Amino acid sequence: MQTAALATSGLLLPFFIPSKSAAATLPASAFSPNALLRIGSDDTIRIVLNKVEMGQGIWTTLAMLIAGELDCNWAHIRVEHRVIEGPHLDESMWVLSTGGSDTIKSEFDRYRTTGAIARTMLVQAAAHRLGIAPEQCTTAGGYVQAGTTRLSYGSLADAAARLPIPEVKLRSRNEWKLIGGNPPQKLDVPDKVNGKTRYGIDVEFPGMLTAVLERCPVFGGKVKSYDASDALRIPGVRKVVPVPEGIAVVADHSWAAIQGRKALHVEWDTQGNGNPDIAQLLAEYREIVGQPGKVAQSNGDVASAWKRVRPVYEQEFCFPFLAHAPMETLNCTVKLAADKCEIWTATQSNALHRQEVAKSLGFKDEQVTLYAPAMGGSFGRRGSFGNDWVMEAVHIARASGEAIKLIWTREDDIRGGYYRPVYLHKVKVGTDTAGMPVAWEHHIVGQSLFVNTVLEKDIAPNGLDYSTIDGVNGSPYIARCTDHSVTLHTTANNVPVLAWRSVGNTHTAFVMETVIDELAFLARTDAVEYRKKLLAGHPRHLAALTAAAGKAGWTHPSPKGLPPGHFRGVAVHEAMGSVVAQVVEISYSNRNLKVHRVVCAIACGLAVNPDGVKAQMEGGIIYGLTAALFGEIAIDNGAVRQSNFHDYRILRMDEAPVIEVHIVEDDGKMGGAGEPGVAPIAPALANAFFAATGKRVRKLPLLSNI
Repeated sequence: MQTAALATSGLLLPFFIPSKSAAATLPASAFSPNALLRIGSDDTIRIVLNKVEMGQGIWTTLAMLIAGELDCNWAHIRVEHRVIEGPHLDESMWVLSTGGSDTIKSEFDRYRTTGAIARTMLVQAAAHRLGIAPEQCTTAGGYVQAGTTRLSYGSLADAAARLPIPEVKLRSRNEWKLIGGNPPQKLDVPDKVNGKTRYGIDVEFPGMLTAVLERCPVFGGKVKSYDASDALRIPGVRKVVPVPEGIAVVADHSWAAIQGRKALHVEWDTQGNGNPDIAQLLAEYREIVGQPGKVAQSNGDVASAWKRVRPVYEQEFCFPFLAHAPMETLNCTVKLAADKCEIWTATQSNALHRQEVAKSLGFKDEQVTLYAPAMGGSFGRRGSFGNDWVMEAVHIARASGEAIKLIWTREDDIRGGYYRPVYLHKVKVGTDTAGMPVAWEHHIVGQSLFVNTVLEKDIAPNGLDYSTIDGVNGSPYIARCTDHSVTLHTTANNVPVLAWRSVGNTHTAFVMETVIDELAFLARTDAVEYRKKLLAGHPRHLAALTAAAGKAGWTHPSPKGLPPGHFRGVAVHEAMGSVVAQVVEISYSNRNLKVHRVVCAIACGLAVNPDGVKAQMEGGIIYGLTAALFGEIAIDNGAVRQSNFHDYRILRMDEAPVIEVHIVEDDGKMGGAGEPGVAPIAPALANAFFAATGKRVRKLPLLSNI
């Protein structure tokens, strides 16, 4: 916090959210806030977020952090996204983007401090007006009270704005009023229920046209020639224009644009850009896995260990491309003039995208304004560092000379790339006489998510992408082995890839937890007890595992007390600083698999908003089950096979299990909640399937590979 300001009326507290690595040290003349708190003379509390809400609940939880120190009336709070405008500020990429389940743990103290500063200034203003000491004042419900006198925050805001920024002390845990307790009403729910929320796809203004884009079905292909004559005959189609990404159809509305696109005749040049199919990729990966890679973790001499250990476990695991498939497909509205550009789009990296647009147009940053409407889901798709859909819209606006809204259809979304990559794991484990792992050799092959991005230095230094091996690298199962090595083999092809909810843990958790389950079976030891022995010294893992198993009534994968034909599987995994354990109960008969119940326990340190944490676990479980059962993007003859939800399945309501979530708090470092619930569900499901059938699953999706 560097300054307060007197707005048109009220108290305005802009606060700069610095990078993770260091606090910002900017001169006052250079100060440009990326978040702010404004208390209006009408008692409204306006909070402008530096992060974006995409279903993870920060619209409410970040407001709770401020409100818990401010003592305001919750009904008076109004939250909005930051508008990216004005001169460029050299902000960290960690500030510019929302992701990694990082928002609450990174902003916990900063947002609370802002609330505490505002409350202190309001108290000082009230004390000055009443001629008393600040210590004689109390605060509650948006009022400062001294004796029988109550002054509303709004009535004090102008006076408070003229005061210097004070040093403050944050409330201790036993003084918290909102954090960790019964959460208040979610601030975004009423407008989402009554239809008032304005998503990116809802943006409309006079003179705006709608555009769709015909893209090459082969990634990397270019337009060789096109004929737009039939498209231009479609009623409502205004223009057909070539852009670097393909051929755009601009029309009065989406129906005309889509029909116009169907009438296009395009010849593509795909030379040298054949899309690899899964079988081809896996064949290449099996050759690569035997070659030298980058060693991420090692200890002892794993090569010689195989002569000393008991019979070796050795297996291969394969994972397909996955699309994100958020409910609101990608869209971007652009209004371009000679000297300025306005953009409306929901993105995880709004400031970064503005910089890229300004650069491409030859504009200064302050000539580009980016508005962030509500976001209808992302799961990582709107976190693209390549700025793909935004630049498509800018190119169409520039080529057509029109204000346009680019809309991706569901087919565009499923076939548009930026997938979770294909991965191959090769695992070799040796055990001692008790069946416990003592030697572990692990190879992972796949495309990098962060090489050649703005986060390369942080996440993929020297070509070693730690996001790919997250969940294997540093695993307590591997670390306990005297001899071990983890090696990454990074590949490249023309299919664009992107982080998918829980990132590397989408595949590493499956491998680690199914391998451990199989080792427990080979050791003739209960799966939960086997894990507990391996996780001694890891209290957060043990707490989550013990809670999930206990709440599920675990005694054995198919204990007495379960309905006939029901079986269980378990998994526990750490991701984004939190440990999540899940027990899955299934039945399987006549090739019909039914998931009946999931018991989940999360150990995340402090749960600021318990209701939000539970919601994220529930959503993560459904999302992870969808991928585990059905998720696969296949490429046939150079083109993506799937096109919509009929062949890229999502879990239906009647297929959803009963879900129980239990939060295990501790005094340790706070973990994230938006993504960790995804990781353990697939291995827990696979382990339950083994209990039911005796068959191990080593290739996903499960239903296509059993």
